[in-house]
Amino acid sequence: MPNAIEQIVDAYVRLKNRRGLDELMMHRQRLAVDLKSRSGSYDFSLPIGKIEEEIAIIEAGLARLAADAPELGPTRFR
Repeated sequence: MPNAIEQIVDAYVRLKNRRGLDELMMHRQRLAVDLKSRSGSYDFSLPIGKIEEEIAIIEAGLARLAADAPELGPTRFR
């Protein structure tokens, strides 16, 4: 059974919503940077790993979207 991020990415790809995928990617990247910059007694390796998995899923969605619409090129701006 697909997890939530896979379902979200699949929906964005079906709707050809490049902007939504880009925003989702930027959000996850900001989270990763924030967590990596923290120090203290809490081990952030598990949430960082999860976020990096989600980033890989989003990247795969972006690649699928680009493959479905090669005439649009790697990026499309509205």
